[in-house]
Amino acid sequence: MVNGGEGLRWGQLLGITLVVGLLSWIGWRVYLDNGHLLSQVSWISTVLLVAMALLVVSAGLPVRRFLRGEARKPLNALRAARTLVLAQAAALTGAAVLGWYAAQEAHALADLGLPGYRTLAWQLAGVCGGAVLLAVAGMVTQRMCRVEPPSDDRD
Repeated sequence: MVNGGEGLRWGQLLGITLVVGLLSWIGWRVYLDNGHLLSQVSWISTVLLVAMALLVVSAGLPVRRFLRGEARKPLNALRAARTLVLAQAAALTGAAVLGWYAAQEAHALADLGLPGYRTLAWQLAGVCGGAVLLAVAGMVTQRMCRVEPPSDDRD
């Protein structure tokens, strides 16, 4: 469980999104300049990202209940630690996926006149939204795993 001010921060996720987005944008620019088109994106990708976000949050709820004293059964410390790792992995994955697809979205929006790019832009927007949800779910679940330091000054 996260103790004190440790853990992922929003700025770190933003940095990952920007770095992945920039590198992806450059890669896609080279790919597109060689006469290729962007590939279609399945709506299933969006559904899977949203489902993963829901699963991450649902995994954090028992930890939150235990830390608030609302749990009916004891919580295995290993399960709590694994939930925290899952939450952080989800946040990092959401940030990276957002950067990857946002770069494609930027290229699609720049070339909306190409056949199928209008639909592709909507699909990419959906995947970007799913990635944001996954990152937010990871950060919220990380917060659920936070153990506040004791209020007194004893070691």
